[in-house]
Amino acid sequence: MINWAQVFFNSAITGSLYLIGAVGLTLTYGLSRFPNFAHAEFITLGAYIGYLVAEQLGLGLPSALVVAFSVTGIVGVLCYCGILQPLARGGASIIHLMVASIALGFIFRHSIGALWTWKPLYFTAAWSAFDIGPLRISGLWVGLIFAALVLSLAMHFLLMNTKIGKAIRASASNPELALASGINVDRVVWITWFIGAGLAAVAGIFRGADTQIWPMTGWDIILPIFAVAILGGIGNFYGSIVAAFIIGLAENIGVVGLIALGFSTTYRIGIAFLILIITLIVRPQGLAMLFRRA
Repeated sequence: MINWAQVFFNSAITGSLYLIGAVGLTLTYGLSRFPNFAHAEFITLGAYIGYLVAEQLGLGLPSALVVAFSVTGIVGVLCYCGILQPLARGGASIIHLMVASIALGFIFRHSIGALWTWKPLYFTAAWSAFDIGPLRISGLWVGLIFAALVLSLAMHFLLMNTKIGKAIRASASNPELALASGINVDRVVWITWFIGAGLAAVAGIFRGADTQIWPMTGWDIILPIFAVAILGGIGNFYGSIVAAFIIGLAENIGVVGLIALGFSTTYRIGIAFLILIITLIVRPQGLAMLFRRA
């Protein structure tokens, strides 16, 4: 028999991971106007920094989250300011910037592999697990869902109630008008890249703690994260929240179907790809029209 309660709970776990990873991607796209494929390597870098802090330095997961967010955020800003922004100012098209981000990610991926080797690493912390009725729950999963909730509320407060949040929304909506209104658009973009890369690092730590860490950690989940960003409406924070849990639910129900049909569950990645294609064909703007643009 299918334990549907566990399926829905697993969907919440998957959706929470995709949400944390996709928010930064959709916000940076909303301001920079190109898909940053190096976002996958920000996820991977965050996982390795988290492992270094939590496991090798023994400072625990909370410290790892803070350090990884900060360091990866700085790396994200440096990548944008040092490589991608000069290309954009030099007249590079969206295709050029996309290819440059792929190349940047390739360099990061193999540099990480050279530094830490390609051997998988594992968090050794024992996550408490317990049963509530038909549900099997672990402390890590609860922490992931809680982190997604807190980060969503924090981003909502930032975007709606702070000066920088209003500047982000204005710059994403109309950068020329924002610049004419006295907003330092470059600074806003830098802050957004810092937040986006930092959130990617948080997603990387949770992904690594739940599975394993290796140089392809971010690349393993970048497709569903892009699917979330597209389904939610590029640049739309609130659409991404809904899209993350739609895709998380679709993946986990799809796994049930794959098992029932006798197929490998590795095909689950194709579910996100299918949703991405259907969204681009049927509703390219995604869920953006249902939410205020952020």
